[in-house]
Amino acid sequence: MTDIVLETRGITKSFGSLCASDGISIDLQAGEIHAVIGPNGAGKSTLIHQICGGLRPDAGQVLLQGQDVTALPTAARARKGLGRTFQISALAMEDSVLENVMLGALGASGRPWRFFVPVMGDRTLRDRATAALERVGLQDALHSRTAALSHGQRRQLEVAVALTLDPRAFVMDEPMAGLGAEGSKTLTGFLDGLRDQAPILLVEHDMDAVFALADRISVLVYGRIIATGTVDEIRRDPAVREAYLGDPA
Repeated sequence: MTDIVLETRGITKSFGSLCASDGISIDLQAGEIHAVIGPNGAGKSTLIHQICGGLRPDAGQVLLQGQDVTALPTAARARKGLGRTFQISALAMEDSVLENVMLGALGASGRPWRFFVPVMGDRTLRDRATAALERVGLQDALHSRTAALSHGQRRQLEVAVALTLDPRAFVMDEPMAGLGAEGSKTLTGFLDGLRDQAPILLVEHDMDAVFALADRISVLVYGRIIATGTVDEIRRDPAVREAYLGDPA
């Protein structure tokens, strides 16, 4: 894998005297899952916000398919193919599964909307949304109320919304959060197949899922990447074991 789809180059972000991102350079290559792990307070959320456009770095660059998107807002990055799922669901729980995805597809198109009913009758948007739901296995839940879905199904629905962007890369913020062992196993299998659609930058605390999915892992501690490597390399790294995995160096 040599094609870099998403990367950061030396991004730095401080809040007063706290340096939350200290010259972070990472990349996501075509066809891979690259996991970012680290203890609470390591700066993972700050990193995601900078990659996705919620925060502007003090220094450094974010590039998507070689294009500098550092100055672009979140919506513009999404339209360029950066798909994101959230640690805390951003779905409209009272709307149907199909309505959530169609409105996501509308946002991807960049077209404004004024009236909900005409939007729901748009055949092009409906076809795009239906195809995304079929891709994630929710085609039988089109008209179900989103609040009635299981936690794992809501994660799949978030992916379906992102798929309407025809994403070039996914950024996923703790997709396993709140899932039990069986739910995590199911979602792990789903994400494993999703890398063929687009590579995934995965921020996750579930180490079983990380070790099962990741082609590469980057370890973030106090705003700095202290190691990047394969699962085996990260397991053996003394600095990682001491700083994060809980073993003495």
